[in-house]
Amino acid sequence: MDFHQIVGHEDVIKHFKSSIETDHVNHAYILCGEKGSGKHSLAVAFAKTLQCEKGGVDPCDECQSCHQVDSGNHPDIIFVHHEKETGYAVEEIRDQVISSVQTKPYKSKYKIYIIEDAEKMNSSCQNALLKTIEEPPQYAVLILLTTMVDKLLPTILSRCITLSMKPVRDKDVIQYLKDHYEVSDEKAEFCCEYAQGNLGKAILLATNEEYKELVESVISLESDIFDMDMDTVAFTIKNCSEKYKMKIDEYLDLMMMWYRDIEMLKVTGKPDKIIFKEQFSVIRKQSNYLSFNMIEDNRKAIEKAKVRLSANAKFDDVMRLLILTLKEH
Repeated sequence: MDFHQIVGHEDVIKHFKSSIETDHVNHAYILCGEKGSGKHSLAVAFAKTLQCEKGGVDPCDECQSCHQVDSGNHPDIIFVHHEKETGYAVEEIRDQVISSVQTKPYKSKYKIYIIEDAEKMNSSCQNALLKTIEEPPQYAVLILLTTMVDKLLPTILSRCITLSMKPVRDKDVIQYLKDHYEVSDEKAEFCCEYAQGNLGKAILLATNEEYKELVESVISLESDIFDMDMDTVAFTIKNCSEKYKMKIDEYLDLMMMWYRDIEMLKVTGKPDKIIFKEQFSVIRKQSNYLSFNMIEDNRKAIEKAKVRLSANAKFDDVMRLLILTLKEH
């Protein structure tokens, strides 16, 4: 992955290139953005450029170091991971970072650590990492990737340069999907609207059968929600838990888009402005009896469900409350 292959994020790339050109590379960075927003690609492109033997603001793609990065086997670029879904153990931070950071790079100018899911480090993990960030060896560069920067301790934040991912322009997302995946204009626009500037999410929806099923599940739920009895609600929650629990954020985002379409149709009256075009008749029907206040209440209910699920509330209970709240309106 090189900078020129990355879609959008021009300000982050400019910052990285400027730091290389002026020889002011910081010892610690935080890249913050939602899943699929490009954090990993930017981190790898930055690491590859730093390690390139030619020493420019773009990797040469010809030297041994560049080839090692491309093959995923660079000895001085370490990807830090956690084994458990719940997050990091202190031992993982010690074993993967602290115990090796004092060993000089094998052959490169820098020793670079890319720490995935940094928000999943608890306070003990972050405090264990803090000394390395406070007093790093001259050659060490740590890049923390996170979806929630507020989960990081102030002591960590104050010692890192934080760079936030901005949404990629719609036209760039659409063009990328059409150029690389040969999707139709209509499908590219739907994926773009769904992704809201997140190229990774757009690609997943365009290419992954599981995401197509996820979309169909949300359409089925929202189309039938006012006619569902309690047995159907229970079946829907069970199906959602079994199939989409790990993609629940995307599921809820699609539900949010459904109400965005209803609101758009109420405001404009134009079917070409909605995302779920094939469900126009259902959306038009629901727009007739959902007021603007009800639509806003439904959005708030979805947002509350997101917050509760991120706080590890019981999945079935959260989804049952959400569906019943939406159904009530």
